[in-house]
Amino acid sequence: MATRQEFSNFLSEVELRAYKQALFAVRDEHVALDIVQDSMMKLTEKYADKSPEELPLLFQRILQNTIRDYYRRQKSRSIWIALFSAFAPNHDENEDYDLLENLPISKDSNPGSDPYTQFEQSQLINLIEKALETLPARQREAFLLRYWEEMDVSETAKVMGCSEGSVKTHCSRAVHALATILKKEGVKL
Repeated sequence: MATRQEFSNFLSEVELRAYKQALFAVRDEHVALDIVQDSMMKLTEKYADKSPEELPLLFQRILQNTIRDYYRRQKSRSIWIALFSAFAPNHDENEDYDLLENLPISKDSNPGSDPYTQFEQSQLINLIEKALETLPARQREAFLLRYWEEMDVSETAKVMGCSEGSVKTHCSRAVHALATILKKEGVKL
């Protein structure tokens, strides 16, 4: 069972990454903050008796479900709006939502380096974030959970609710797509 301090430390560690993931998913700062707060509350209310080792997977699952719940609510609301609109032709038919988590960008992540290097790093991170936005949701989710959250294939499969083979496929496609995008931007891999 996690102590109160362990719970607090865990939530502090994942807060920014969870916010980034929610922000990419919903593209609204206020909604993203609400989603992260709701996810943290659900974790503490329902899983306070779990060990610290179980918290990362539980939290990721709760966060993903909270984001999906947001989209379900938005979808049902948009049905009513659509009934009263003129069925505008510019409605985006692609409901491929962003479910991701991103590495936190710390302004002093490498305090010993010179400003030029820090600037280059921040530019590269911005390029990667923009490239991630172009990936399909499941690829983005798999990529971030595997490589940025450092979850293994089975953990990622549990969080995503799919098979390990699907995780591998999504990750492979994401890596190839990101490499292509970054090469076009002049990033040498």
